[in-house]
Amino acid sequence: MYFTALLARTDHGWEASDTELDDVESLDELAELARAAVADDETVLVCIEQEGAWFGLVRVDGEDDPRVFVSNAARALRSAYGEILLTDELLGRSPTAPDALERLVDLDGTEEGPDEQEQLTDEQDDETAGGDTAPPGPVGDADLLSDLGIDTGTVLTLSPDDALGEIADALGCADVLEAVR
Repeated sequence: MYFTALLARTDHGWEASDTELDDVESLDELAELARAAVADDETVLVCIEQEGAWFGLVRVDGEDDPRVFVSNAARALRSAYGEILLTDELLGRSPTAPDALERLVDLDGTEEGPDEQEQLTDEQDDETAGGDTAPPGPVGDADLLSDLGIDTGTVLTLSPDDALGEIADALGCADVLEAVR
């Protein structure tokens, strides 16, 4: 199960809203969705979690490039929402083959991922075919919340089970986030 929310910092504090990402196909589209949530160039955090598996954060500050952190790239890569966050640049790889998008056509964001045996087979296929792989740990900008009072070490040690709750608590907006959960 997935949970997605936008946390927007405004003059009146943090505001939260749940959001649907079914029509979002790229990180650029996700950044535009975040920018549309606030009137000015305020900070917006897009929070995505797949229950117990991984979480991702995208920070958008005005027109700056979005900053991304994913807690477990290998797990997120098997997720429709993870594919939005795990850009070639973030993973340090060459642009994906043209057929990579075709594989995503039937994904709607509700997939729970493959079972363990299917995952092992897919990983072996990826290794032998030179397919898209991702590290089984965090990738991205773990420092994206440091100016908000959450240091890099804390971000790197957050559990996927309650990372977003802990982040919201540290930002002082846990009640706001829980209202949309």
